[in-house]
Amino acid sequence: MTPRTFYFDLGSPFAYLSAERLNDGALPEPVRWQPLSLGGLFKLNGRSSWALDGAEPRERGIAEVQRRAREYGLPPLRWPDPWPGNYLMAMRAATFAFRAGRGREFTLHAFRRGFQRGEDLSLPAHVLKAAEDAGLDPAEVEQATQSAEIKLALREATEAAHRLGVVGVPTIAAAAELFWGDDRLGDAAARL
Repeated sequence: MTPRTFYFDLGSPFAYLSAERLNDGALPEPVRWQPLSLGGLFKLNGRSSWALDGAEPRERGIAEVQRRAREYGLPPLRWPDPWPGNYLMAMRAATFAFRAGRGREFTLHAFRRGFQRGEDLSLPAHVLKAAEDAGLDPAEVEQATQSAEIKLALREATEAAHRLGVVGVPTIAAAAELFWGDDRLGDAAARL
């Protein structure tokens, strides 16, 4: 079976859409879900978020995410305020959750809290609630997000993705190719 990897950041609404589709079997398993720091990746690539490119690109992007959510049969989006925010603690929590064997569960709960409930995942309380929803001990998760080991693991995952050629999220690495964007999930599935 060809290995495939889903690169994501919890601050990305397009990655949220892809996570929901992957959860519904859009790609054959196994799919490895790999958290990374989109802010760190942007620094490495010298880029920024489309959500920060001005009012018009932001409005177009939000409308496109909402259109796709309807098309995919997902609940209407509720956008966190502010969005985007600082998701570093959330991504460290995701990194820990995968090490604890509850990564997908945590990721889906966190994405849904962020984009279905409109909860700001830059606030630790919301991240820790997603951890609890996923069956993790919130105190253990909070402590792990401050550990040098988890910080290093997230940084190394981000740098490894950059070296591979990942420029944004969501990205699917499959069949020796990178498929960047929620709109490329079908291409990845067809390639496999």
